Amino acid sequence: MAPNFAVEERGKLYTEQYRVYLKNDAGQPISPFHDIPLKSEEGIFNMVVEVPRWTNAKMEISKTLPLNPIVQDVKKGKMRFVSNVFPHKGYIWNYGAFPQTWEDPNHTHPGTNAKGDNDPIDVCDISNIVASRGSVIQVKVLGILAMIDEGETDWKVMAINTEDPLAAVMEDIADVEKYKPGLLHATLEWFKYYKVPDGKPKNEFGFKSKFRNKQFALEVIEETYQHWQNLMGLAGDGNVDTHGVERKCLTDGCPFKIDTEEAYAIVNESEGFDAEPAAVEDSKHSDFYFINASSLSEAAPGDVPVDASGDVGQAENGEEEAAVNGEEAVEEGTGDVGETPADEGVKQVDNAADENVESEVTNE
Repeated sequence: MAPNFAVEERGKLYTEQYRVYLKNDAGQPISPFHDIPLKSEEGIFNMVVEVPRWTNAKMEISKTLPLNPIVQDVKKGKMRFVSNVFPHKGYIWNYGAFPQTWEDPNHTHPGTNAKGDNDPIDVCDISNIVASRGSVIQVKVLGILAMIDEGETDWKVMAINTEDPLAAVMEDIADVEKYKPGLLHATLEWFKYYKVPDGKPKNEFGFKSKFRNKQFALEVIEETYQHWQNLMGLAGDGNVDTHGVERKCLTDGCPFKIDTEEAYAIVNESEGFDAEPAAVEDSKHSDFYFINASSLSEAAPGDVPVDASGDVGQAENGEEEAAVNGEEAVEEGTGDVGETPADEGVKQVDNAADENVESEVTNE
């Protein structure tokens, strides 16, 4: 039977005081980072949904607050929203994390040559079901993408909600292209460009920008689970740099266990819930941004051939041809790119040609 969890919102949405605390079936506050099991049953994983599909607010499990509630990320004193990089609206999947995992910043992965980003491992649920913030859903792992975010390894697990009918027929990364053609390409493009409107360079990827298969993903997840056990003092020699991760939990056997009275006190110390969201001054949630990618290869978008046992990814030709400085984001109605006919009210932009995506069969 799938575990039953509830949420309690505190504070005001779109402010630094907003919190989403999780509770177990007894109504006790718990940590979504440490108290929810990684698996609900063999082969099925628990995913904590931080960001529902089509939304823009950058929510995440807090690493530093007691009980690790879901909060909105803040950059330079402003609440963070991801941009709508055309043609995408907000997050294109339910986005969240696997509990009891940790991308160890003390560990350099040999496949990416970069250290972990100090977060639980990220998950993209590609189902047709739009989940709610703070919900815990059961997913089947299909594959993984190795993103390099500002020099850190930032894995993106591709998974599907087991309640989606397609979960019964999707077993590996090749099935994503089979049943949802174009989604892998869109995912790669989304992660590559989503920070460009903020003036940052495009993200890079390990393994020649290829999605790795299910077996590889399971091995990475197991590795991050082992790192989490080391973090919590459940394995290893106990000598680990926690990088500020808050480790309070309520699970029996946890070295940092607190009682339920303290857990309730932590929740009650936060501001009471205000059902009226704060006004959003950032226009990212409503405006679209266009990437000036005229320096990219001229390959037209098309079908992505996938072999049943192969990895899926971006072709090597043209992989790094587009210089970061040659790509800029243009906000609709504010940027001057190309010429605008007098009888039209939107700016014309250079057509951004998609890069090739092709498959590669491996035995890894």
